[in-house]
Amino acid sequence: MRFWPQPKRASAPATRFVPWPKPFTTARVGVLLVNLGTPDEPTAPAIKRYLREFLSDPRVIEIPKLLWWPILNGPILLARPRKLAPRYQSIWMKEGSPLLVYTQRQTEGLRKIFAQRGLEVEVETGMRYGNPSIKDAMLSLRDRGCEHILVVPLYPQYASSTTATVVDAVTQVAARLRDQPAMRFIKRFHTHASFIQPLGDKIAAFWAQHGRPQKLVMSFHGLPQQCVNMGDPYCRDSYETARALATHLGLSDDQYLVTFQSRFGPAKWLEPYTEPTLERLAKEGVTEVDVVCPGFLADCLETLEEISIEVGETFKHAGGKQFRYISALNDDPAWLSGLADLVQEHLQGWPIRPE
Repeated sequence: MRFWPQPKRASAPATRFVPWPKPFTTARVGVLLVNLGTPDEPTAPAIKRYLREFLSDPRVIEIPKLLWWPILNGPILLARPRKLAPRYQSIWMKEGSPLLVYTQRQTEGLRKIFAQRGLEVEVETGMRYGNPSIKDAMLSLRDRGCEHILVVPLYPQYASSTTATVVDAVTQVAARLRDQPAMRFIKRFHTHASFIQPLGDKIAAFWAQHGRPQKLVMSFHGLPQQCVNMGDPYCRDSYETARALATHLGLSDDQYLVTFQSRFGPAKWLEPYTEPTLERLAKEGVTEVDVVCPGFLADCLETLEEISIEVGETFKHAGGKQFRYISALNDDPAWLSGLADLVQEHLQGWPIRPE
């Protein structure tokens, strides 16, 4: 599939690059916030379209295409969308998918903060898979005169299957531009104070109101163990986030656990797995747990349904009494301020202030 249709043969010669006939009078700065993506609707057809794009990415599924293609287009896309539809429906918001709603609120929050700080910065939302697309977001920034673009993958921890695939998509769009903007990427911010402090303060405020549990479980999205064996730093990043968060909260080693969720397929993934760990804790006599997901900056299916509902039920069925999911940072004002600080730090040297 091509990003842009090839021009028809006419008197003007065909070009493989997108033209930009209008010169920019000022060199504006743009920020592109990128999250994973979501189906357009909580229906089986929409979920199928989303899964096909997501699971076709060779960084997400590192299986040779000849082996993976029949599996994807057979049992997965034939059965999984119907199974996922009720789960998406259970967490869908009035405005749409929680992941998209909160990412757009983060985008709007940045716009307002930058305006309050007197900074001339354009901000757009792009989804790696689904809509609004990275291509449309980048072209929108270019249409508004952005000669400099900072790409912010909304993943605190780096992984090839998340951050790197954002870089792939952005540079694929840039490769079709005749007049390319200057670009920067934020690789990770897993221990940055602008992220750790608002998340830690959110947890502390929750405990101040509701009391502390016996255990805090920090559940990160999983990754195949083979990816880590081949050098992916995601596991290390996750544990460094956990240590930084525990230090901020003043937790000892026996007061929190690190687990990994959302395992997909038969291969071994990072352990310990979240759901079996919660079941084991309940059987060992731990009756009160709180779960936080420090790899997710916006709530989505994996937090609101998988953790809050499914894992919570598993814990209680195994004997646990109190299970609480502490929501993601979403549009928390302290987080939006921290995100603005992080972004502004990476914009140094670019023309973000009026002349």
